[in-house]
Amino acid sequence: MPSCLKRNNALSRSVYRHFSSQNGRPSTAPKQFPDLKSIRNDPDLYSKNAVLRNYDQHKDSAHQIARLSDRISAINKDLVRPRRELKSLEKSYAAARAAKQESESRTIYQAIQKERAVVDTLVAEQDQISDEASRLALALPNLTSTLTPTDHAPKVLKYINYDPDHPLQTNGKTADHSTIGQELGILDFTSAATTTGWGFYYFLNEAVLLEQALIQYATSVALKYGWKLVTPPSLVYSHIADSCGFQPRDANDEQQIWQVAQGERDAGKPKRSLAATAEIPLAALYANRAIQEEDLPLKLIGTSRCYRAEAGARGVDTKGLYRVHEFTKVEMFAWSNSSPADNPSEEKVTQFSTPLFEEMVAIQTEILSALGLPCRVLEMPSSDLGASAFRKIDIEAFFPSRISRDEGWGELTSVSICTDYQSRRLNTRIQDRDAGRTRFPHTINGTAMAIPRVMACILENAWQPGDKSLLIPAVLRPYMGGAERIVKRGI
Repeated sequence: MPSCLKRNNALSRSVYRHFSSQNGRPSTAPKQFPDLKSIRNDPDLYSKNAVLRNYDQHKDSAHQIARLSDRISAINKDLVRPRRELKSLEKSYAAARAAKQESESRTIYQAIQKERAVVDTLVAEQDQISDEASRLALALPNLTSTLTPTDHAPKVLKYINYDPDHPLQTNGKTADHSTIGQELGILDFTSAATTTGWGFYYFLNEAVLLEQALIQYATSVALKYGWKLVTPPSLVYSHIADSCGFQPRDANDEQQIWQVAQGERDAGKPKRSLAATAEIPLAALYANRAIQEEDLPLKLIGTSRCYRAEAGARGVDTKGLYRVHEFTKVEMFAWSNSSPADNPSEEKVTQFSTPLFEEMVAIQTEILSALGLPCRVLEMPSSDLGASAFRKIDIEAFFPSRISRDEGWGELTSVSICTDYQSRRLNTRIQDRDAGRTRFPHTINGTAMAIPRVMACILENAWQPGDKSLLIPAVLRPYMGGAERIVKRGI
């Protein structure tokens, strides 16, 4: 007679079973390990954080998880007696069978069936509760850094190529980059609208060279810091995007990620999506895998095409390159070690990830400074953080054409510490030197170069209206055959 399965940690172990049964999450999907222990130990913290992050609909989830955890503990106690009795009966049954005591065997077998029914009922209840606790935990956002503003306004940390005491004077020179690009014969939005629709564009002539120059320059800076090159896929399983914190639809029920249509023959297969950023496939590179502790930190930089379905959904930035559906981006992604200490301070929690976070900001600063773009570095507020981010810094640049909106500022880059939010959902583990308890690395991601926005900013800030030419930033000229300017030409 097989012995009854013991469940030592049903709350965490049931996560995979529950999510594997959901539509679109196959059995091959990474196992997910939300930090249930931390949530049930301090539900008030997670409840307040949900409100802070505009997740009001989940503000009661942490306390629900704590109550469910208490019930699971109670069930574990209730299981002690029937499991002990079941084990004793199984031994007696085996002895009776060996002695060929048929009558005694039948009596013991009936008692086994009775005890097994009790165990199975309790275990079924426990599994159901565990699934619900896991579902609630996975829907919560990451915790929030104490350095993150909570008043809905970003905090200016510093400026790049810009003196706030002497604001840039546009003197009426506020030509939009789309107008400049078409004047130079390097951008074509009209043909793209006919070909594909709004939010797409053609790069022509020198714009093509400029795109490649920006990729090469950003990559060269990262390589100086010891980053390794990767070319990731742009098509990912939808459950991978979800594990990284990218939801198919946002809080306003607007589509964020494009899912790829599947034929009837593939209807039962996992859904795939176009990646909104290389962060998603880069994060998945170590899904269901362990990283050797001595290999951390692991720093990757990858160039890919990115696809955003929500572009312009709110009726702003609907012209030009600032907000488009498809674009090239150079992305940095890293894994760092994590602190094994229980309930450490924030400084201790991020002792390994903060240096990488600061290194990404340094790379972004070096790139934008060398391009001569006027920028400001912002500590972003809690209301602006995605589900996975613990802390986030954006760098915005000055666009003369946006002077009537946001005082001319527009985002160029972003960098986020995601602690172990993503690695827990992708089952990326640290192979501990001491073979101790399971630990999950921190993930950090940041933009090295978002081509369309940077190109738009260069067009507006380096435009020479006098001779209708564009002054190419000096650091890009070696990648453009030494050319100093772009002048109008036909295709």
